[in-house]
Amino acid sequence: MKVLKFGGTSVGSPERMEQLLPIIKSQASDKHLVVLSAVSGTTNALVNISEQYAKGDKEGAKESIDKLFATYKTFIKQLFKTEDGLQAGEEVINHHFSLLEGFSNDLFTSMEERIVLAQGELLSTTLFHFYLKEKGISSVLLAALDFMRIDEEQEPNLEYIKSQLEVELAKYPKETLFITQGYICRNAFGEIDNLRRGGSDYTASLIGAVLQVEEVQIWTDIDGFHNNDPRFVPNTKPIAELSFEEAAELAYFGAKILHPQSVFPAQRFNVPVRLLDTMDLKAPGTLISGNSQNDDQIVAIAAKDGITAIRINSSRMLLAYGFLRRVFEVFERYKTPIDMITTSEVAVSLTIDQTQYLDEIITELNYFGSVEVDSDLAIICIVGDFRNNKLGHATIVSEAVKHIPIRMISYGGSEHNISLLVPAKHKLEALRSLHNRLF
Repeated sequence: MKVLKFGGTSVGSPERMEQLLPIIKSQASDKHLVVLSAVSGTTNALVNISEQYAKGDKEGAKESIDKLFATYKTFIKQLFKTEDGLQAGEEVINHHFSLLEGFSNDLFTSMEERIVLAQGELLSTTLFHFYLKEKGISSVLLAALDFMRIDEEQEPNLEYIKSQLEVELAKYPKETLFITQGYICRNAFGEIDNLRRGGSDYTASLIGAVLQVEEVQIWTDIDGFHNNDPRFVPNTKPIAELSFEEAAELAYFGAKILHPQSVFPAQRFNVPVRLLDTMDLKAPGTLISGNSQNDDQIVAIAAKDGITAIRINSSRMLLAYGFLRRVFEVFERYKTPIDMITTSEVAVSLTIDQTQYLDEIITELNYFGSVEVDSDLAIICIVGDFRNNKLGHATIVSEAVKHIPIRMISYGGSEHNISLLVPAKHKLEALRSLHNRLF
């Protein structure tokens, strides 16, 4: 079995949705499980509707629902070619949009918000299922809410997912094509929930991992990981192969093609992940596995924007154990992850990209010493083979950016990257200088 995940742009129009079938047919596998995101733009619209309901703006929510409904009316008229198909499509969208309108009569809480956000994936998968039916192709629509579950820590319950998914698949021993929703799940209390943004990649990886499939394919609108950001740097090239560790570093530090969490389940169960392009079926894409061929090479560069640096200067650090633990506990209390960290005898500098609780964090950190905050920064991540027996790579990196002010450097925390913190206004210059020097 292969798991094929298609993102929002891959189902963003009736023409795009129609192109999924030849892609699925082209796969050399006995069975396929297709994971779909919501149609492009739908999740953003649903977020807006939720915000309007939460504010009590029922008229605004009704207008937004009507606008999205009109989009789907046009969508199904273009997707379905028969009267029966169009009728089935109308019944699908009527059901889901009646549900959305029904929230105007209820108290709107976070529970209702999660139900609203789930409608995008439920719509796309059901419409695709009926499109295949119209084409005379047998498929099974599996409800992700029947098997995808997270625990009280918001982590996937792998044992539950595996057991329930195997039960669902066993009901259809002769079927070869299955469709399910990305992103959505149930939480530990049985309520509708989600895997957060980017969760469709995560869904595909989780399914592939627990079923031990031969391959997970992530289909997007770009031909795999590139060795730099093609939006800003000319002459970038796709990368043929990456290790799980390299892919995770690139995804975390800014490469938007893959959600950072999505490689971890596949990595744990050693299931290969392949990134492919729906717009160029001949492109080989990028294969992510435990067998990278990138030894002794610098592979790629990525950048992460919106970074804030915090420096705590304190004489209490000198020869003191437990100091860093107490600092980290402040960030833990406010559920704010740290990206980079460097220390000296009397100071610690670290970076964050979530600033929702910055004021509260700074207030608590002032207890330890003087605190300085710098914002509008970017992390440049250079990914490759930086094991301690490799010579010269760090020197090449430093020479490439010697004319750019560096706020922090992180080297040695991983065998796969060097991270540089630079002012955001120097990000593009850093990306291009590194690219010219390294590639």
